[in-house]
Amino acid sequence: MNLETPKKFAGLQRQAHQVAARYLRPISRKYDKAEHAYPKELDMLAALLDGMNEGSPDAVGAGSASKRGAAREQQEGVKNGGNMAALLGVMELCWGDVGLLLAMPRQGLGNAAIAAVANDEQLARLGRTWAAMAITEPGCGSDSAAIRATAVKDGDHYVINGEKIFVTSGERADAVVVWASLDRSLGRAAIKSFVVEKGTPGMTVTRLEKKLGIKASDTASISFTDCRVPAANLLGNAEVDVQKGFAGVMETFDNTRPLVAGMAVGVAKAALDRTRELLREAGCRLDYARPLLSVSHAEATLYRLEAEWEAARLLTLKAAWMADNKLPNSREASMAKAKAGRVASEVTLKCVELAGASGYAEDELLEKWARDSKILDIFEGTQQIQLLIVARRLLGKSSSELK
Repeated sequence: MNLETPKKFAGLQRQAHQVAARYLRPISRKYDKAEHAYPKELDMLAALLDGMNEGSPDAVGAGSASKRGAAREQQEGVKNGGNMAALLGVMELCWGDVGLLLAMPRQGLGNAAIAAVANDEQLARLGRTWAAMAITEPGCGSDSAAIRATAVKDGDHYVINGEKIFVTSGERADAVVVWASLDRSLGRAAIKSFVVEKGTPGMTVTRLEKKLGIKASDTASISFTDCRVPAANLLGNAEVDVQKGFAGVMETFDNTRPLVAGMAVGVAKAALDRTRELLREAGCRLDYARPLLSVSHAEATLYRLEAEWEAARLLTLKAAWMADNKLPNSREASMAKAKAGRVASEVTLKCVELAGASGYAEDELLEKWARDSKILDIFEGTQQIQLLIVARRLLGKSSSELK
């Protein structure tokens, strides 16, 4: 694996960074204070992103995070594709604002789920839909296998019943990718994902959450009562394969967890960059050639945080690179998510501390980044769940053997 950023994505990174600096940051505080207000400025940005993707073999955004094209790329000798493009774009945009990225049309985690498991017909029909993802339930948090929502086949439809909470963009998105069980007696193997379009009878947004951070992004609770969904909207294979178990649906996380790790890497870099500027203004030399024992505590702390950030960045790049090369990356995706989520929380809070009163005030975005970063260690699987998954992969244990 080459540790340098692929040159072919240099233009993408520059454009994403410019968008973050000139477009997202200027409205960042506005929508942090106006929770639940939709950022209308994002409509034009989403249209520009759609234009960039038209006819491009290296499309950017959540919908390009897939192993689908990896076989073709390998034959052509290309080792970096949609997953790497999506990741690099996410990193730069979250240097601007995590909440605004999560609020961007057609960039929901549901879009990554569709890209990961939809068949060709579904991808053509649903690929341009703005999709949220509904997994968590009131009695089911990080253990996705404990899902209680059900989907019962009825002719050409499935009837979904259940409740989902903490659905990012659940009110605004055009559709929601809902995880539900075809037969709870068969355990996790029967869990499938369904695309439920907005306005479908039986689907109701019951409330919007008030949150610590990412306030530009709406987070909804949704109930499903005899909600009829076309059978064609079951993503992937409808057959229940007990031998394969939960693996089919869990493949979604192999693509989305590196993206969430990328969000954490992006916001942590924003905090480090701004803190470095503030320390220089305060008189710190930031001489990297000097031994740690001979520099100030503030400088030594910054250097340590930068090292932790670099480790998180490299793990995240590796997970995306493996997905592009069609290599099993479940362990690496969880490693990246665990490391980056923890590092982002530590880095942003330490940067607030290093900046003193300036870091705690609304004059700086440092305090906002500290609030935004916490969710990145929680959603798409908590820190503890990621460590458990890594342990299972390393020890060769199943979920029933290592809980």
